[in-house]
Amino acid sequence: MKQLSFATLAAIQTQEAIVTPHPYIINLPEKVLQFGTGVLLRGLPDYYIDVANKQGVFNGRIVVVKSTATGGTDDFAAQDGLFTHCIRGWHKGQKVSEDVINASISRVLSASDQWQQVLDCATNPAMEVIISNTTEVGIALVKEDKVDAAPPQSFPGKLLAFLYKRFTHFKGDETKGLVIVPTELIVGNGDKLAAIVIELAGLNTLEATFVEWLKQSNYFCDSLVDRIVPGKLPADEQATFTEKYEYQDNLSIMSEPYGLWAIEAHNKIIEEKLSFCKANTGVVITADISKFRQLKLRLLNGTHTLTCGLAYLAGFTTVNQAMNNALISGYVRQVMLNEIAPTVIGSQISKADVHEFAEAVIDRFSNPFIHHQWLSITLQYSGKIKMRNVPALLDFYEKDNAVPPLMALGFAAYIAFMKVRLHNGKYMGEWKGRQYHVNDDRCDYFADLYANTNERSIVETVLKDKAFWNVDLSLLPGFVQAVDNSFTAITSGDVNGAVKNANRT
Repeated sequence: MKQLSFATLAAIQTQEAIVTPHPYIINLPEKVLQFGTGVLLRGLPDYYIDVANKQGVFNGRIVVVKSTATGGTDDFAAQDGLFTHCIRGWHKGQKVSEDVINASISRVLSASDQWQQVLDCATNPAMEVIISNTTEVGIALVKEDKVDAAPPQSFPGKLLAFLYKRFTHFKGDETKGLVIVPTELIVGNGDKLAAIVIELAGLNTLEATFVEWLKQSNYFCDSLVDRIVPGKLPADEQATFTEKYEYQDNLSIMSEPYGLWAIEAHNKIIEEKLSFCKANTGVVITADISKFRQLKLRLLNGTHTLTCGLAYLAGFTTVNQAMNNALISGYVRQVMLNEIAPTVIGSQISKADVHEFAEAVIDRFSNPFIHHQWLSITLQYSGKIKMRNVPALLDFYEKDNAVPPLMALGFAAYIAFMKVRLHNGKYMGEWKGRQYHVNDDRCDYFADLYANTNERSIVETVLKDKAFWNVDLSLLPGFVQAVDNSFTAITSGDVNGAVKNANRT
C-alpha cells in the first residue's frame, strides 16, 4: 500500500472525498518556525495555516523543531511533512466528518542533532512567525542556559539563540523582528516567555543593542488555544479510513470540529504577519483575550469539573456516554446556562456570546468520536473545583444572594467522590463495588477526614476549610444545607434522585 507523500499525492487526489493540497504548496517559502511536533499544534495552528495556504492567503510553510530526545523525524521525512487530519463530531447540531491532507509542514529538524540547521533558519528573510507548545513546564527560566550551546537546554534558551542569530545576521534590522506566539496553557504565556528571554539575554551578557532590538522589533503575544485533538482515529475507524483511501499515513490525527486560537495583539504589524487569520473564523486577533479565557474556564472547564464526579457516580465512564443520558445532559445544560453563565455576562461578555459558546460546549461534550474519561477529568479534582468553580459560586451569590442548587450538587458529588483510603500505595475510592483510583493532592486530607469524622459533619467541615478555599464557604446562606441534602442522597445510592431534586429546586 502506498505511503502518503508528494510523490503519491496525484493518485490520492482521485478520491473526491478527501481535501488535498495543490502541488504548488511545496514551493511556498518557510515563514514559520514551530517548537513542538505534538498533535495540538498540528491540529490547531498548523490546520489554520494549511487552510489559509489552500486559499492563497498566507502562502508560507512551517519548519518544525523537535526539542525532545525521544523518537525521530523519519516519519515526517518519509511523508514530506504531509499528514491527514480527520475532523469528526458535531457543529451546531450537524454531524461533521471531514478528511484533509495538511501540507503546512515543510520539514522537521531535531534540536539535538540538527541545531545548526535550526539556526540557519534565522537567516531566512521570509521567516516571520514563531509558534510553540513545549508544555507548561517548557516556559521556565534555566539560569545556567548558554546561548552558544548546541543546543541550549531550555526552550527560552533555544528561542534566545535563534533570535540572537537573526539579529547578528541582519545587523539589527528592525524590520526582521518576529511575531512569537506561545500556545502553552499558561495565563500570560507571551508576557512570561518574553520576560524569561530578556532575563536570559542579560545572564548571557548579550549587548544592549540586541536587548533593545529584542524588545522593540519582536512581538510576544499571549494566546489561548482550545481544541480537543486526541491523536489518531480509533483502531476500527482507522482501518476503515485506510481501506477507503488506499494509502498509509503514520502521522494521521483526529480532532473535533471546534477550534479557537485567540491571540492578543496591540498593533497592525502583528495582524499583517499573522495573515492566516483572514482565512479562519477560529483565529481571533484582539487587544484582550480575557473574554475567551473566562468563557473557557467557567463554561467549559467549570462545567466539566462540576459534572465529573457526579457523572462517574451515576455510572458513566465517558463524557459522550453521559451526554446520551437525559438526566446528566440536562444537568450539564442547566448548570452551565442557569448558574454559571450569569456569572460571566457583563461589559465584555454578552448573553449572545454565552449562548453561542454554551451550544458549542454541548456539541463538544456529545462528540461520539472523542472518548473523554470522567476519571481523567477528576485528576487534581480539588484544585480544579477551587480554581474554576469557587469564583463562579461567589459571583452567583453576589448577584442573586441565593443558593445555586446545581452547583451545590456538583460540590456534593465532589465530596462524595473523594471518600478515599490508602490501598497498596494508592488512594482508592469505592462506589457500588467498583474501585477507582483518585489522583489528587488532598487525598490524605479526605482519607483522614472520612476515617475520623462523623459523616453527618463531613460537608460542613469541608466547606469551612478556609485554609484551602481561601474563603469560608459555610458562610454562604443556605449552601451547607443544599450541599448536605445532595450529599445525603448521593451517599445513600440515589444519584438520579439527587439530580432530579436539584433540577427542581
